[in-house]
Formats: sequence, C-alpha cells, structure tokens
Amino acid sequence: MATLVAIALLAVVAALFWPPPAALSGQARAVDGDTLRIGDSRVRLVGLDAVELDQNCRDASGAEWPCGREARSFLDRLIEKTTTTCAADGHDRYRRVLARCRAARGDLGEQLVRAGWAVAELEYGLALAEARLNGRGIWAGRFDDPADWRRSHGADDGDFWSWLMGLFGR
Repeated sequence: MATLVAIALLAVVAALFWPPPAALSGQARAVDGDTLRIGDSRVRLVGLDAVELDQNCRDASGAEWPCGREARSFLDRLIEKTTTTCAADGHDRYRRVLARCRAARGDLGEQLVRAGWAVAELEYGLALAEARLNGRGIWAGRFDDPADWRRSHGADDGDFWSWLMGLFGR
C-alpha cells in the first residue's frame, strides 16, 4: 500500500512540474500508427492502440505482411500537407503528450480505427465495429493484439503508468 501511495504522490508532483501543453498545432509526422511528432513534442493518440511499427499480421490466406508499417503510412497520409491540432490530455510514462488530434479530414483516432489499423476503446466502438465487419486493415486476417505483441516481444506496455499519469497529469 505504501508503494501505491508513493507512486501516486510521485505522479502528482510530476504533473505539477510537467504540465501538458493546452494544445499543439502544426505540421505533424507519424512516428508509428498511433504516435505523432509535432515540433519537439511526441503525441500519443488516446482511445486506441494501433499495431506496433515492427508488427506483422497475416492476411486471409495466411501470408505475413507488415501491418505496423502500413498503419504508420496510413496515419502519414492523413496528416500530410495539412495542419494537425491536438488537445492535450496529460502525459504517459514515455513523456509523450496524450491527446486527441484532428487534421483536415477530422478526428485522427476515429479514422485510424475505422480504416482497421487499431483496436479501440468504447468511444471509437462504432468505428471499430465497422472496420471488423468490413474486414479492413488488420481485420482482414489475423493479428496479435498490440498490447499482447508488445509483451511477447519484450516491450513493456505501460498501461498502468499511462493511466496513472493521465489521471494526475492534467
């Protein structure tokens, strides 16, 4: 219990000295399927979890394909030659700004999920259902859930820390 209290206290102190920017706007570039860079800021889209950059999926016939790279390419196409605006919602443990972002075509998270490049939380539930029903992107075959893929490849998921920093990092 003392450890949890210490962690919570650390998160509060970090939030006080490391507040998120109110908004970010500018020319963005995709780092991976759910992370952007705007200027010096790395921005993690909230409400979804895209396949990892080095992750492969299998199509309906069982052939492997680089779905993580395709997810990044899709995000790059959404943001190219347009201004991206993000509403910050805290930081994660990797010091990325957690945010909801929009570009010329609308909400980036919704578009990623609807096109089938990410699993999602309830807020993008309709977009997720449409992608699955129509076999778009990763839903055209088989794939490992991104969180499971990270764990099986030695990458720490950080969900607890993202939640904690999001809770206290506003």
